Amino acid sequence: MQMDMANFLLTKENDAAEESPTKKEQQKAWAVNLNGFDIEEAKILRLSGKPQNAPEGYQNNLKVLYSQKMTPGSSRKNGRYISSMPDRILDAPEIRNDYYLNLIDWSSQNFLAVALDNSVYLWNHTTGEIIQLLQMEHPDDYVSSVSWIKEGNYLAVGTSNAEVQLWDIQQQKRLRNMTSHSSRVGSLSWNSYILSSGARTGHIHHHDVRVAEHHVATLAGHTQEVCGLKWSLDGRYLASGGNDNLVNIWPCTQGDSGDFAPVQTFTQHQGAVKAVAWCPWQSNVLATGGGTSDRHIRIWNVCSGTCLSAVDAHSQVCSILWSTNYKEFISGHGFAQNQLVIWKYPTMAKVTELRGHTARVLNLTMSPDGATVASAAADETLRLWRCFEMDPIKKKEKEKANSAKSSIIHQGIR
Repeated sequence: MQMDMANFLLTKENDAAEESPTKKEQQKAWAVNLNGFDIEEAKILRLSGKPQNAPEGYQNNLKVLYSQKMTPGSSRKNGRYISSMPDRILDAPEIRNDYYLNLIDWSSQNFLAVALDNSVYLWNHTTGEIIQLLQMEHPDDYVSSVSWIKEGNYLAVGTSNAEVQLWDIQQQKRLRNMTSHSSRVGSLSWNSYILSSGARTGHIHHHDVRVAEHHVATLAGHTQEVCGLKWSLDGRYLASGGNDNLVNIWPCTQGDSGDFAPVQTFTQHQGAVKAVAWCPWQSNVLATGGGTSDRHIRIWNVCSGTCLSAVDAHSQVCSILWSTNYKEFISGHGFAQNQLVIWKYPTMAKVTELRGHTARVLNLTMSPDGATVASAAADETLRLWRCFEMDPIKKKEKEKANSAKSSIIHQGIR
């Protein structure tokens, strides 16, 4: 940068031998005064001789600057904003405070079905309209489970007097009443036109809702109440969790003997297993959660039978839902904190906790767009959390991908 000094040094280098020692010392003193260091020892380019080592203790300030970590201001957080407050709170008077029942379900047509003691109400999320769909005839009977068919036009209702009812939503009338169980029906799950129901006896029944002789199979793998029941999205497996602490994985077809037998039985939980949920992007991955004496969430590969991970949630697990918008899932809890927890998958790191319920969370269900989770709790409220809302750019990309898929299907059919 100091051209005169550099030029002087370069021209004098060749006749260095003629220079007197005093001249050299004077030159060095100038260099030190001008630059803060001896330029002779810190030349960038040398015309002759071997490169010299940097003097002891010399530090290149530029090198230090670039090797430093990013400052807090320049580092961007990857986490998205999740509101800690519910989007809405709905009253749910007389909801039964019973861990083993499944009392809410959200349909693909955006209706939220809620069982409040002996009645079922439908809340239209689009319009806000509330309809009372049914009320049990006998005052001592109550509704113990609800489940929508995939298309959202029929609702299955399990009752305390061992019935499985089928309701048409458009007509708001009961289509049929299926009686095959001998005790209350606390869990229901659809696989196309097959409706599976789990009862207090530990038995699971398959009902073909199209035919008069609806009861087509019995699955006997639990010794106590079946409280968790979910068909996998591809319809290959049915996962059942019971008050006997077992998780059974059932195939959709009968074995060689003509009986249904579990392809896997998981015995690691130390409490009742109500929370069962299939991963939407890995069809053979299942999440399960245990009750008060277990409190663990476990992830399974149902093909190999291995437990992929386990995490102590430190409270009763009542429900698990996988997000369709993020690689995450949410769990609902009872004693002691009555909270909802969002977890990253597969790291099982906690994303956030959602608090507000003053009594244990009983059930969770998700809106058809995957953005909102509804939680029903023993504090007689339903809370809607917009915890999986997509950012506008991701949403557009997803919609584009979906429309491209449907157009490809269209072309294929034509």
